[in-house]
Amino acid sequence: MLDTRNEIEDAGYKIMRIALTLVVTVFVLFCGWLVVESGLFECSALNSGTCILLQKTTDNEKTGAANAPASKNERLEAAEAITFGVDHARVKSVTLGSTDPKSGFNFQLELSSKGAAIRKATFSGFDDRDYKNPQPLVIISPVQKIDGSEVLSMASKGFVFVQQQLQLPLDKLHWESFNVETAPDGSQAARFEAVIKVVGTNEPVIKLVKTYKVFPGRYLLDCNIAVENFSSVEREVRFNLAGPSGLGREAFRTDMRKVMAGFRESDGQVSSVRLDRKKLSRAENLDDRRLTKAGANFLWAAAVNKYFAAILVPLPDEGKEYCDWVTDKTGRLHNPDGDSKADSGDETIGLDLEIAPSTLAAMGQTNSSKTYNFQLYIGPKDKSLFDKNEQYRELGFVQTITFMPCFCCPTSIIYPLAFGILALMKWMYAFIGNYGVVIIILVFLMRLAMHPITKKSQVSMSKMTKLAPKAEEIKKKYANNKAEMNKQMMALYKEQGASPIMGFLPMMVQMPIWIALWSAVYASIELRGAPFLPFWITDLSVPDALYRFPTAIVVPLLNWKIESLNLLPLMMGVAFYLQQKLMPSQAAASANPQVAQQQKMMMIMLPLMFPLMLYKAPSGVNLYIMASTFAGVFEQHVIRKHIREKEEAESKGLVAATSKTGGKVKKKKPKPFYKNM
Repeated sequence: MLDTRNEIEDAGYKIMRIALTLVVTVFVLFCGWLVVESGLFECSALNSGTCILLQKTTDNEKTGAANAPASKNERLEAAEAITFGVDHARVKSVTLGSTDPKSGFNFQLELSSKGAAIRKATFSGFDDRDYKNPQPLVIISPVQKIDGSEVLSMASKGFVFVQQQLQLPLDKLHWESFNVETAPDGSQAARFEAVIKVVGTNEPVIKLVKTYKVFPGRYLLDCNIAVENFSSVEREVRFNLAGPSGLGREAFRTDMRKVMAGFRESDGQVSSVRLDRKKLSRAENLDDRRLTKAGANFLWAAAVNKYFAAILVPLPDEGKEYCDWVTDKTGRLHNPDGDSKADSGDETIGLDLEIAPSTLAAMGQTNSSKTYNFQLYIGPKDKSLFDKNEQYRELGFVQTITFMPCFCCPTSIIYPLAFGILALMKWMYAFIGNYGVVIIILVFLMRLAMHPITKKSQVSMSKMTKLAPKAEEIKKKYANNKAEMNKQMMALYKEQGASPIMGFLPMMVQMPIWIALWSAVYASIELRGAPFLPFWITDLSVPDALYRFPTAIVVPLLNWKIESLNLLPLMMGVAFYLQQKLMPSQAAASANPQVAQQQKMMMIMLPLMFPLMLYKAPSGVNLYIMASTFAGVFEQHVIRKHIREKEEAESKGLVAATSKTGGKVKKKKPKPFYKNM
């Protein structure tokens, strides 16, 4: 019976040791990931300019020819000695919406006659965060290639006559454009037309009409593409379409740009698949770039960065629940300078869509034309906005908001926590009006909620420190009998009410909360451009930059680029040093020289490691960690004072209660007089 009990206690001790090792390993790996993610290893600054790579126009993905001059009399043909061609129209740009916030429009579209595409989309309510001269933020821009060719968003690309296997690269064509039309509701529309003709006779074969429409106060615009058969015979045709591209890099640490697609599962839930820049750069074939999900219905495709999204929604035909005429969705990495590693800073991502073949009856008959309807959302990744709008909610636009879960904290834990923290922050901001103050109050609330666990942890660690000499004696005495050693150690801990795992419990509990909070603050659109103080920390989404250096300082050997003096990470280092000084475990050094060396290394490493890996982190994140650390220093001071008072009380005739009484102290009660008789 005793052997069985010893085996159980030995197994329990092993499980506890494994759990502690796992916690420390997870913490170290997470810290290492943060160092890599910190951006200190990036030697090139963000490229603020636009860049582009010519999209491929043929079915076998061969690169198309360079742009033809936009001459009215020049004809753009599908191939040599074929029967179809298109005349170039006059080069023209059309503007819809406005960048003036007073206009009521959320963005301005600059449309190009080339490919009847979106050349630029510029917000009216968001700027580019240039601290010297902020300008309205350009969210969609042309991607430029070295040879001068461009890829434009929503450009109509290869138009294919299926029977003849002939293709016209319509993204090289300048369509005929018409003046802006303004409706009574304030919406604005622009129309483009292209007519495919028989070469030699100029007999019209196919007419294409493309329309864009923007609305005041809406981030969603309409785009319609009508294809009409003008010939006397049936035609089977299809075409390709360029999706949104040219989104700039909003993150100051890592590139968070990616392409995504949303799907409706069989159970009605919306899910998504995504490809980031790294995956696209490693893609070896078309299958590696596809956005597909087996058994699910396609809803939308999007290009996103840290704070914003361009989401293209193909609308289903009348009488159908889902769109069935988008047959392929692929992501694409545009690498203008062609560097082999695709990491020089000019890279961007985009989407390609393939539209299913349609059979158009002869002119004048039913079904001689078909209209493809799209809606394009160009706006912030804002959960409250997505939740308020029924269409956004039903389509699951919230899937575009991505946080940073790790293997120890899956999305099922991180996402609800992060969204809950965001909701709490927005609710508090409505009363306070300053997100910096909100973050500090959040620190107070978090510390208050965790105080009971933290207190028990500190008390336990203090007891463990005092037990260190006795523990060392037991280890030496039973060095050759691990079962007995474990038994004696557990008995010692139980007798004194100490627990090794209690020292790590706050870390274990706070790990998912910390990751969720980091993710919420890091990805929150509300913190983009939000100030804390007028003279310092003027934007909680970027480093605090107390002083900006005239030229970036490059750290020798490491090749780190430092553009500014960031004060918050340095203050954080001070806070971590003070926290280490107050840790009860410091006294354990006297019992074990090896522990003493470890404590000394921790005293040096932690105050250096965290400022290093968080030097380029958003000031909102650093403000939380610094405030939390300083609050922890104060909390540890209070707890240690409590421990000292408790020890003094014990020496004056007060006894510590057992764990059954909650760890409080109580006076020794004298025995009743009748028991002394």
